[in-house]
Amino acid sequence: MSDGDAFATGATVAVLTTEPLDRLLDYRVADDGVRPGSFVVVPLGPRLVMGVVWGPGRGDWDPAKIREVEAVLPLPPMPEAMRQFLQRAADYTLTPLHAMLRLATRAPDLVRPPGHRWLLRLGAGTPDRMTAARARVLAVLEDHGGLPFAPGDLAAAAGVGTGVLKGLEAQGVLERVSAPRDAPFARLDPALPGKTLTAEQAAAAAALREAAAGGYSTTLLNGVTGSGKTEVYLEAVAECLSHGRQALVLLPEIALTVDFLARVEARFGARPAEWHSGLTGAERRRVWRGVAEGAARLVIGARSALFLPFAELGLIVVDEEHDGAYKQEDGARYHARDMAVLRASIAGAAVVLASATPSLESWANAEAGKYRRLDLPHRFGAAGLPQMRAIDMRSERLAAGRWLSPTLERAVADRLAAGEQALLFLNRRGYAPLTLCRACGHQIGCRHCDARMVEHRFRRILMCHQCGASQPIPETCPECGAEDRLAAIGPGVERLGEEVAERFPDASVALLSSDLAGTARELKARIDEIAGGAADIIIGTQLVAKGHNFPLLTLVGVIDADLGLQGGDLRAAEKTFQLIRQVSGRAGRADRPGLALIQTHQPDHPVIRAILSGDQEAFWRAEAAARHQAGAPPYGRMAGVVVSAPEEARAFAVARELARRAEPLRAVGAQLFGPAPAPIARIRGRTRLRLLIKAPKGAAIQPALRAWRDSVKLPAGVRVTIDIDPQSFY
Repeated sequence: MSDGDAFATGATVAVLTTEPLDRLLDYRVADDGVRPGSFVVVPLGPRLVMGVVWGPGRGDWDPAKIREVEAVLPLPPMPEAMRQFLQRAADYTLTPLHAMLRLATRAPDLVRPPGHRWLLRLGAGTPDRMTAARARVLAVLEDHGGLPFAPGDLAAAAGVGTGVLKGLEAQGVLERVSAPRDAPFARLDPALPGKTLTAEQAAAAAALREAAAGGYSTTLLNGVTGSGKTEVYLEAVAECLSHGRQALVLLPEIALTVDFLARVEARFGARPAEWHSGLTGAERRRVWRGVAEGAARLVIGARSALFLPFAELGLIVVDEEHDGAYKQEDGARYHARDMAVLRASIAGAAVVLASATPSLESWANAEAGKYRRLDLPHRFGAAGLPQMRAIDMRSERLAAGRWLSPTLERAVADRLAAGEQALLFLNRRGYAPLTLCRACGHQIGCRHCDARMVEHRFRRILMCHQCGASQPIPETCPECGAEDRLAAIGPGVERLGEEVAERFPDASVALLSSDLAGTARELKARIDEIAGGAADIIIGTQLVAKGHNFPLLTLVGVIDADLGLQGGDLRAAEKTFQLIRQVSGRAGRADRPGLALIQTHQPDHPVIRAILSGDQEAFWRAEAAARHQAGAPPYGRMAGVVVSAPEEARAFAVARELARRAEPLRAVGAQLFGPAPAPIARIRGRTRLRLLIKAPKGAAIQPALRAWRDSVKLPAGVRVTIDIDPQSFY
């Protein structure tokens, strides 16, 4: 039946709830108004829970025991396309369907009506005398067509105190009215002119406008840093809005949303909706309902915004599509880039994947003709790309405990003398990654994880970056009791900050790291200060690589380019290439040429050579050939499996039993490797073992994985987690 047809009274319907059950539940329709997708309240045991009508009942339950739907909630029904998306996402990621529904209803008290607030508007009375302050109040109201104002907003707009408003209200000149606390979403005007585009940008914008006006398509927008990708894809947003459809722009970090919202407001004349973990419950409820009702036409959000119930979705933009933050690493393990393509294909919407350093997956799909590709190879205006040079650390003379080479120091000094800014990049939070006792050799580790505690000297704590546990920095060694023998080993951004302050005592130094950032708005304010010249030297982690513009920045120094090349991550080369190219792209704008200096002990490493040459296509071709030969993604299928338990013996017993029962995997041509202790073998007190499944690209591994997983009965406390297309292997 179609979504518009109501189920007859007495019919049986299947309802999906967010409760951890492995099936849909049958209920009887008591009244008219129940349709496919309706949000309903149903009894479950002694409780009442919310659910969604998924379709006709299964009919495999005793009719005499079927209970009735208690109520239909006053919410727009979940569209069929959204239900299909949740089902297919659940099937692909091997996530229970109830968990996917929980992602799609992550707003508290959806049916609670919004609270009310008092506003002031023009009344029927006349003032007993007219003053300049009173005249300004009346002028503001008249200029806005008599629209009501919140008292504080009206006082601010008129430049008066609240006493003036109270006097006018007492005389009936102003009257107080009640209005819902949730303000309506402002109308976005897609007809407003955008920025003037170059011929290169205009050609790309025209292609994206054409895509946004049609049905499903995916376009890779590959543009160098500073090429104007944002202005180009906002033209696609304008086209989508002009056709009366909704648009979603995904950003990898909350920290980017504040600046981006201002750019969108300047382009369309009103502020769009936003969706991320920093919203209050009331704000989330307002946005969720606004999206479902079609009132919120444009949403700027983090990866979870993909699960909002769009009524008329026409466009999804995934900005910085290569970014690892788009992969959800716990709960429902999905990649927002891939799920965006899936959702758009079901909804008949267009997708734009934008990046200066695309993921190999997207590059390969464009090469295969699955995605259209648009290139913006030049920076906007007079700005050129920064020069890239390596500093061979094997020939630099550094004292112990020092991380700035003499060559990089001289370059920083030159920039400071010219009144320009320098950025020093080290992708390692905290002060030092290891605290070691020089008396007994003990390394201070987390009590709950197989991980070292990282010193954060600014906060005077040691912190585990796996589970978040923290403790004060001890004065004595916890192993041997020796005093004053604990030493910080290795560099972090805080330690680098100390060295920079010592080397350049007259320079203003700013530290940008996610654990020191505060809220998104506080971070935005700090970045604006730095961009305005409030710091001479910026020291940052990967936070600084993401979309921030520093007009005075002409030098980027990468402290340890070899850091990301260590370990067994199959994407190590790709991630290192992307990160260093992205952060190097911060250098230089307009009339200020940029320089990026890369400190490395491996100047002849293929990745370092590719970064220096700037030949992105050559790098992707070489990386693609290596992955193809290894049968690794995107030229093969892969799934990561973690078996965890409080006791090591129980984890090993289950992992070995899974390894013995691998026939369902072998039947589809898959290989099973392991079990073996995970690189981080204990997190939050649980022993972790890893298995890895590799299969040919066309293999249907999800049904095989499901049968394989379900063939072993799990003892209490043991968990088996399957990650399709894993991005990390810790």
